[in-house]
Order: sequence, then structure tokens, then C-alpha cells
Amino acid sequence: MSAEKRPAVVLVSGGLDSATILAMAKAAGFEPFAMSFDYGQRHRFELEAARKVCEHQQVPKHIVVPIDLRAFGGSALTADIDVPKDRTDDAMGHGIPITYVPARNTVFLSLALGWAEVLGASDLFIGVNAVDYSGYPDCRPEFVAAFEQLANLATKSGVEGTARWTVHTPLIHWTKAEIITAGRKLGVDYSLTHSCYDPDSAGRSCGHCDSCQLRLKGFREAGEIDPIAYCSSDFPQAD
Repeated sequence: MSAEKRPAVVLVSGGLDSATILAMAKAAGFEPFAMSFDYGQRHRFELEAARKVCEHQQVPKHIVVPIDLRAFGGSALTADIDVPKDRTDDAMGHGIPITYVPARNTVFLSLALGWAEVLGASDLFIGVNAVDYSGYPDCRPEFVAAFEQLANLATKSGVEGTARWTVHTPLIHWTKAEIITAGRKLGVDYSLTHSCYDPDSAGRSCGHCDSCQLRLKGFREAGEIDPIAYCSSDFPQAD
């Protein structure tokens, strides 16, 4: 670990948001320790994307934590439930969709908190977004503030007053286009990322789920073509 840099745990899913916050953590002078989760998600291609993103950004340590959230299901990502496709912007902006995984970010941040304590870190980074998102309750500023308070109450360093915990959410009020533009300036390679909830057997994105639609919209508004592969020629394909 660099003597000049503070350690931080960064949650890296393999998507464009987490790839961007990883670069932002580095640019802010942190030594990022990346954590991903193999939780039984149907879109496990994201784990390979997370590995590639971490290698490209030269992360000193990247761990993948196994958790079987399929054991209780309750989501189209962890149970045999169809992933919603071709929803309108209005539909995506209202209600909590079936792709919400119960308490996922609470579970993920709790494990990140544990690893951070071992590393002597008091900073967590997560790429939650409350603008271009699909109604997930654990992507809101209120959730982040509550978890940060919990971290300061539930840890040895918090109780002893030797550290003040911070949950960094630099993207929480940004549009996808703003995220992509900022990431490009930091050298993020979005061709390595994966966002689709329902990819084909080759890992190509469907282009129709909420996550794909929000991603494609972001690239359009940023004036770019998404560099990843899609199943259908209906979507712009990168060279």
C-alpha cells in the first residue's frame, strides 16, 4: 500500500458507473481496493467485466465475494422471473421494478465495511445514482446517509473516535451522459464494462432491459456510440 495514499474500498460491479467511480477514487488520491460479488445473479458476465476493469485501472487488490442470494430469490436477477423489457421512461421512473434485489446494497456495503476495517480504511465508494436509475430504494441519498451513520455507530474505529466513516457517492446526482463524459476524461475504457440484466450466452447485451436502455440513452446524450456488443443490429454497433 502506498504510504501517500489512503485506502478505500470501492464496490465494482463491472458496469459503467462502478468503472467510473473506481477511476474517480484513484484520481482523488485513494488507494482503491475493489470488491465485487458473485451473488447468483443471472448476469454473471459482469464479474468478468469487473475483473477486466480492475486490471485496466491497475487496482492493487480485487476480491470477489460469493453470496447466494438465489437462496431466497425475490428478484428477476436472482430467481426464474422474466426481466422486464422495453419499458417506457415513464414506467422506469415510477415504482420499484422486479429487478430490484432485496437489500442488495445494504448487504454489499456491510461487507465492504468489514473489509475496510481490516484494511484500516474509513472510506467506501459506491456508484449509486438517483437520476438515471430504475427506482431502487437503495440508490437514494437518504439510504446512503443512513448507512454512513450506521458505519459510524457499528465499527470499532467509529466508537473509539479514531476515524470518521464516509460513503462516497460521487455519481448520485449525475445523468448517465455526465458520468460517461467524466469517465472518458479519466481514461475509463467502457468497452470493458457490462450493464445488461439479460445477456445472451455470449455475453452480448439485450438492449431492451432497463439497464441497457439507460446505458444507451447515456451514450446517445454524450454524443457517443456504446462500445460494447449488442444482440441486435437495431442498436448502433461500435467498430
